[in-house]
Amino acid sequence: MPYRTWIKMCGMTRLEDALAAAEAGVDALGFVFAESPRRIAPERARGIIRDLPPSVLRVGVFVDESPAEVARVVSVAELDRVQLHGLEEPMVRELAGTRVMKAFRARDETVLQEINSWSTDFFVLDAWSTVSAGGTGRQFDWRIAKQAKEIGLVVLAGGLTPDNVGEAIREVEPFGVDVSSGIESSPGVKDPARIQAFVEAVREADRQRARTAPAAR
Repeated sequence: MPYRTWIKMCGMTRLEDALAAAEAGVDALGFVFAESPRRIAPERARGIIRDLPPSVLRVGVFVDESPAEVARVVSVAELDRVQLHGLEEPMVRELAGTRVMKAFRARDETVLQEINSWSTDFFVLDAWSTVSAGGTGRQFDWRIAKQAKEIGLVVLAGGLTPDNVGEAIREVEPFGVDVSSGIESSPGVKDPARIQAFVEAVREADRQRARTAPAAR
């Protein structure tokens, strides 16, 4: 498929949900190690992670955590990558090296300056909230995401569901999409039907992009 949107599903707390997502064909799964109804202990996450196929990227989500604690959780849970949602110390970036995914919250276009200040070319763009660093189910102005594509590869998050992710891909054409509450029956409990519907909606949008793409000369 010429166009294949990268898919991450976040807030995994149960093995059956993680396996359903892997079976549906997602590229990455997120495990939250910050204050959240989806928070999971590193040891429990490791138990899930060890049963996943190697093709699925394991991502740990942190908010304002110390470098030492990030390193400890990465080791215990056996993570592939860390996703930072807070105002982390520069040392965290150095500690995790190329395995860092930075998440930014788009309140307005000033987020573009923040992205530039991090000198990153692969990032998550989520909705702004005063009470949570992510997983709010809120959508933001996708025009900001389209501008952010000039900086690097955008993983679009914030209020995505099986019903609107196709529209999001057609409008923004992001590198990837990230979903959490949009595939849940309750916080931390994923709905297998919504997992499958989300992936199918993404792939249908990819096929539509392929059909409407200008022919190569």
